[in-house]
Amino acid sequence: MLDMNYEVTTVERGVPIKSWTRGVPFEDKARQQLRNIASLPFIHQWVAAMPDVHLGKGATIGSVIPTLGAVIPAAVGVDIGCGMMAVKTDLQARDLPDNLAPLRCAIEQAVPHGRSLSRGKRDKGAWGELPEAVARLWQTQLAERFQVLTDKHRVLKNTNNAHHLGTLGTGNHFIEVCLDEHQAVWVMLHSGSRGVGNRIGSHFIELAKKDMERMFIQLPDKDLAYLVEGAENFNDYVEAVGWAQDYARLNRQIMMQYTLNALAVTLGRPVIGEEEAVNCHHNYVSREHHYGRNVLLTRKGAVSARKDELGIIPGSMGARSFIVRGLGNQESFCTCSHGAGRVMSRTEARKRVSVAQHSEATRDVECRKDAGVVDETPSAYKDIDSVMAAQSDLVEIVYTLKQVVCVKG
Repeated sequence: MLDMNYEVTTVERGVPIKSWTRGVPFEDKARQQLRNIASLPFIHQWVAAMPDVHLGKGATIGSVIPTLGAVIPAAVGVDIGCGMMAVKTDLQARDLPDNLAPLRCAIEQAVPHGRSLSRGKRDKGAWGELPEAVARLWQTQLAERFQVLTDKHRVLKNTNNAHHLGTLGTGNHFIEVCLDEHQAVWVMLHSGSRGVGNRIGSHFIELAKKDMERMFIQLPDKDLAYLVEGAENFNDYVEAVGWAQDYARLNRQIMMQYTLNALAVTLGRPVIGEEEAVNCHHNYVSREHHYGRNVLLTRKGAVSARKDELGIIPGSMGARSFIVRGLGNQESFCTCSHGAGRVMSRTEARKRVSVAQHSEATRDVECRKDAGVVDETPSAYKDIDSVMAAQSDLVEIVYTLKQVVCVKG
């Protein structure tokens, strides 16, 4: 029998909230967001909050939301299918060069990253000329279903879709080279469905809001607008979000291969990905069975942690990350956190943290140490060890990783 770490909050005219937040910061605004979600009439059993919980737009990041007969597009968000992939390689720490700067440069050259907004010019975070291998994967795995979506929703067509496949993006997305406790080399990365997923999310959030207006439904937060099962917009959204999640998974697979290739070229030897490969979403919706009902389970900044299922919980740029195995805790709907969780907004971090402080915090990592990434500095996040302690009944640690190279957009 597992010792339960959660605390229960009752909600007047709503379902309870179960929070795995002992020993970690839990802001009042995030608590109120969870109360808003818990008050919706179609929530099944309760809402779960993970230890990395923090304020989001409409729905709280680090929340698990089981719904019956409805789905909330903003609870999935605009980075649909965002998630992690990690591969253990056949390399050991001794195989890496003393100077890791050329390796970071090679990865940055191999995988488009960042973003540029110059009108009339190509986004630097997209492919210029689409590589043949990427074009083939787009055509064989994604193009036909995307055409069906754009026939119904033309606004989705004029997006960076194929040209973002196999690219990193910005913000908290990253590619890292890490060492585990046995000095084995891992590659770990974080990204999602890029520009096309953003457009899908934004489009259906607005359609949901229009549905609420048309049905005269009053909500505690307009960003909790929902789509009702059986309606055309609901069916189209479930189809679109499923496609975007497949895009995101393939996006990570392509980036992983390009990163392993860059590693091989830099080292002048083949690099083989071994059996421990994990590819998991943490912004998504899936059909699952919980407490006697088939539900649409939305995980916003949360990872599936079914019994013996492997997952990834990253720390910040200067902290440890973890490969974990799920314990199948039904109380959390078999879920764990997706990371450490922010304690500072990006704006606050830019104001409070200097470049010198960021550089010191990441002194053991080959990474950018400039003002453009200060909002991702370690102190902007919760302490990852406290986060892991708060969810000891949700997952067990399989590997502990420490990054030595970090690429950010």
